[in-house]
Amino acid sequence: MDQPQASPLLTATGFCKSFAGFVALDHVDFTLHAGEIHALLGENGAGKSTLIKTMTGVVQRDAGSLTLNGEEIAPRSAKEAAKAGIATVYQEVNLAPNLSVAQNLFLGRQPTRLGFVREGEMRRRARALMAEFGLDIDVSLPLERYSVAVQHIVAIARAVDLSARVLILDEPTASLDAHEVEVLFAVMRQLRARGIGIVFVTHFLDQVYAICDRITVLRNGRLAGTAAVAEMPRMDLVTMMLGHELSEATHVRPPHRDGGETLAIFSGFGKAGYVEPFDLTLQKGRVVGLAGLLGSGRTETARLVFGAERADHGSATVAGRQVGLASPGEALRLGFGYCPEERKTEGIVAELSVRENIVLALQARRGVLKPLSRREQDAIARRFIELLDIRPPDPERPIGLLSGGNQQKALLARWLATEPRLLILDEPTRGIDVGAHAEIIQLIRKLCAEGMALLIVSSELEEIVTYADEVIVLRDRAHVARLTGDALSVSGILGAIAADASQAA
Repeated sequence: MDQPQASPLLTATGFCKSFAGFVALDHVDFTLHAGEIHALLGENGAGKSTLIKTMTGVVQRDAGSLTLNGEEIAPRSAKEAAKAGIATVYQEVNLAPNLSVAQNLFLGRQPTRLGFVREGEMRRRARALMAEFGLDIDVSLPLERYSVAVQHIVAIARAVDLSARVLILDEPTASLDAHEVEVLFAVMRQLRARGIGIVFVTHFLDQVYAICDRITVLRNGRLAGTAAVAEMPRMDLVTMMLGHELSEATHVRPPHRDGGETLAIFSGFGKAGYVEPFDLTLQKGRVVGLAGLLGSGRTETARLVFGAERADHGSATVAGRQVGLASPGEALRLGFGYCPEERKTEGIVAELSVRENIVLALQARRGVLKPLSRREQDAIARRFIELLDIRPPDPERPIGLLSGGNQQKALLARWLATEPRLLILDEPTRGIDVGAHAEIIQLIRKLCAEGMALLIVSSELEEIVTYADEVIVLRDRAHVARLTGDALSVSGILGAIAADASQAA
């Protein structure tokens, strides 16, 4: 890889940004060189998106300075940033899919004569521009006719043709297959050779080591570190991202639990472009953990198991009977429950009361022809408010007014009211206070002791090793390791996350 220039192309110094008292960026510095591909990494909430938005004027920073080619700039919008030479291409391409490739490339700047668009000239220029990026396509066809990879390249070509000197690519490979990733990487290498500085936001570590020159890691709104890729071992990078030292958890592991009755078997289960086919066995009275970096496929696996996404590979067997798992409704009838990570957007209904939220899943399983009476609803709500110590203990209080920990307890109550055979929990302890955190861990152990099967997604590695009977490690949307017994440790999980693809178990 080419060595970056000594003088930075883009420099952000002391960037700060707060939202209603929450500090999203805390004196963050970032530099980008011409002819460099620079990975911007960090877990969910680390500050990556806020840094991008403040550098491009989408969000106004509270403090800090930004220089491009040594000149200070202060874009007030994405349009001003693009005019200055900073362009962003997001995961969801912000183009017009119903317009042709040529029309998208030259939207707002079409060649005209006497007030009429010169369609032939526009298509000729579009073909020439696409040829520069190694694409020989029919530019008169609607953009939506082409793959996501081609759409990304069209968006990049448009940005570069608008004189972009800095190109920010936000999760461009999230929906691409291996071949499409290589096509995009070829374009990125070409742009690097032309002296364009590229900021590459991704969660795929293999891709970072395949294409990038330097890495900057953010954690909790702060700069965790910057280093050349060649000088950053994978294990050190994972540790920097997660904030975990390579020391074993001090928590007491539960005694070994023998395998109970098999509840569900997933064989070659997966979905193209979503999660690679995997094998998974869930047993009553045992906890299976899913670990990996954000974007590794943890949540995607949970959603496939619950039928929130439909698999196009493999088979699922529940209690000895093959099932389709075509929808959450079917999963609910099979006795599955699912608490999503995004409890505010995918879990709770903020305007409804605690009572109404708790009985929601049970009522859905019963159907509209068998409504729960108000008396039944009150009894169920009171039972779980007391059992889980939901505070304040007011079943008619809007759930949106509760703390995060109590909202999480109410979501758990919703599924426990259905008496599930399998409970899927996605980040059950994220964003809650210490007291609620300990209570939920206690509840997980209690449910397991009572014979429930649990599938738990967690970023808390020291925590997951204390209650899981086995941990499946994921990387780049694939199950790469299964850890049990003495191999089930924090360092074992980190090692599996950081391993080269060729070393994956």
